[in-house]
Amino acid sequence: MLSAVERKIEQFVSELNDKEVTSLYAQLPHGKRLRAKLILKIAGSRLSVIKTAAVVEMIHAASLLHDDVIDDAYTRRSKPSLNALYGNKTAIMLGDILYSKGFLELNIISSEIAKMVSNAVVQLSLGELKDVSLSKTFNLNKEIYLEMIYQKTASLMEASAGAAALLAGKDKTVYMTYGRNLGIAFQMIDDILDITADTTTLGKPALHDFEEGKTTLPYIYLYEALGYDDAAKLKALHAKKLSKEEQVWIKSKMEDEKVIEKSYNEAKVLIEEAILLMNERGEEALSSIAMAMIERDF
Repeated sequence: MLSAVERKIEQFVSELNDKEVTSLYAQLPHGKRLRAKLILKIAGSRLSVIKTAAVVEMIHAASLLHDDVIDDAYTRRSKPSLNALYGNKTAIMLGDILYSKGFLELNIISSEIAKMVSNAVVQLSLGELKDVSLSKTFNLNKEIYLEMIYQKTASLMEASAGAAALLAGKDKTVYMTYGRNLGIAFQMIDDILDITADTTTLGKPALHDFEEGKTTLPYIYLYEALGYDDAAKLKALHAKKLSKEEQVWIKSKMEDEKVIEKSYNEAKVLIEEAILLMNERGEEALSSIAMAMIERDF
C-alpha cells in the first residue's frame, strides 16, 4: 500500500506541471513514511485514505525542508540536504509548494480532515519557532520542552491518526491519543539517539543537538543531577563546538547519573500506554509500530 502512496505523491507533484519542482522532489529522501503507515493501518487502502496519507507525507517533507534551513543542516539521512545542494531559497520555496499543494488536496478530500491536519501544521510551526527560541538559552524547564516536541513532532502524528480514524469511522479521540503518545516518544528517542548513536548511523555529528543549542530531556535531567561545579561546566558547554574530550565528559556524566535510562523509560511509558489502547481494540499492527519506536537505533 505504501507504493500506492508514493505514486499518489508523484501524481500530485506532476500535476504542478513544473519540471524543476519534479526534479527537486525526486531528490528528497523518503524516510520511514511512518505517518502514512499509521493512516493505512488504521483506515485501509481506499482512494481517500491513500490521498490523505500522500498529503500528510508531503506536509512532513515540507516541514523537514524548512527545518534543515532553520538548523543550518547540510545533511539529511546521510545525504546532502536540498539547501546544501541548491541553497536556502530553493529549499524554502519547495517546502511552501508542497505545503500549498497538500492543503489544496486536503480540502478536496474532506473539510473536517483538512481542518484537523491544518491545525496540526499551525502547531508544528509554533513548535519550530519555540525550538528556535529555546536554542538561545539553556532551557531547564521540562514542561516547555515537552510542549515544544508535542507541537513540532507529535501534533502531525496525532492528526494523522485522527484523520485516519475519521476515514475509517473509528473513535478519533482514542487514535489521536495513540498518535500523540507515539509522536512524543518518537522525538524523545530521537533526542536520545543524538547522544548515544554513532555519527554514521545518525547521518549527522553526534551531540549535534546540544551544539546547536537544543537542551533535550537527557541534558535537563543531567543538569538536575550534577553538583554545582559540574552543572556550571555543562551549562558553559551549551551551544558551542565540543571537543572530543568534552563529548566524552558529557557522555560519561550521563552514564554515571543514568539519565539516558531515565529519559528512555519516560518514552517507554508513553509507548506502553499507546500499545494498551491499541491492544484493547485488536489493533496489533499499530501496537507493533509503537513498539518499534523504542526499539530502533535510527
